[in-house]
Amino acid sequence: MTNIPQNDHEKHWLVRAATIRKLWIGGGFVLGLTVLAQVFIPIQGKFGIDGWLAFPAIYGFVTCVAMVVGAKFLGFILKRKEDYYDE
Repeated sequence: MTNIPQNDHEKHWLVRAATIRKLWIGGGFVLGLTVLAQVFIPIQGKFGIDGWLAFPAIYGFVTCVAMVVGAKFLGFILKRKEDYYDE
């Protein structure tokens, strides 16, 4: 019989709801600081668009969303029936 945690304090600290919330807030704070730093330390863009304010943050977000959507699409194409190897 496995020991299933009954409350939030018995779970590993990385899967607790309070920790996840703190990580989201901390990540948003760091992202905000990097965008704010770009106001005071301008980036020398090589292609024009990459010098815009918050471009690295927007590009990273769009790329992440594209990778997740691409992985879901690839999983849809490659998935097989549960009994694929049973013959």
